Amino acid sequence: MSDTDGESERETGSKSESGNNGEGEEGGRNGSASDSGFDRANAVDRLEALVDTVERDRMPVPVREVWAFGDVALGLDPVERLDIYLTKDILLRDESTSAAGGSGGSDEQDPDARFQESHGIEGVGKSVRADWAEEYPEFLRANANGHAAPEQCLAAHLLGNEHGAGDEPIHLEVCNASFEDNVTQRLRGAKLREDYTQLLDPRGVCLWADGTRSDEAFRKLRESELALPTLSAALEMLGMEDEEATTAAKELHAWREQQDGVTVRGDVV
Repeated sequence: MSDTDGESERETGSKSESGNNGEGEEGGRNGSASDSGFDRANAVDRLEALVDTVERDRMPVPVREVWAFGDVALGLDPVERLDIYLTKDILLRDESTSAAGGSGGSDEQDPDARFQESHGIEGVGKSVRADWAEEYPEFLRANANGHAAPEQCLAAHLLGNEHGAGDEPIHLEVCNASFEDNVTQRLRGAKLREDYTQLLDPRGVCLWADGTRSDEAFRKLRESELALPTLSAALEMLGMEDEEATTAAKELHAWREQQDGVTVRGDVV
């Protein structure tokens, strides 16, 4: 389902149809962009800006892959929600100079203690890079336990202040596993729990991996050249039975339609 040329909030029709014509499960949405979505050109511009930021800026954790999936990969116009997947590394050792005590010697307060004092957030230098937090303190975010949350920090940096108001219709998935591996993991978990809102839409295109941008993937997105199946058909290709795939597709679409603004979901596999 994927085209390889190219740790927070979760998010029917003919199975032979390509998403490029805007019909079938994802149908009925062609036309000019509404206030709640992107027209196609702007959606792809938004993806390019995000990849530019990943390439240019220090990130809170190392990012290995950037994927686009869902509506934008199907060639729909407008794109009601822009779905993005980031593969990140878990920060086992912070290579930041400041994480080792900075340049101020042994008397300098360690970054974890410093940011607990200044921001009330734990884990700087442990779950997110200390030098990133010092350069971009406005993007530092915590989970419900007050610990620095890599997926929320990434969302703030990539989707917030500089590029927009933070209320764009964008869903960001962040995981330490690759997109294709996590599709399989999430499918298994969703089936076991019978919670299909946990599924990861398998129809994706890799835009950037290990420092290399796929210009061909961006071209295909701009020209709506990707020929991908409906969601239920894609799920059947992954081993779901026909009836279950149809039910799962309907539930995932229904959950998606309830989302508003930026949503973020993080996984650790």
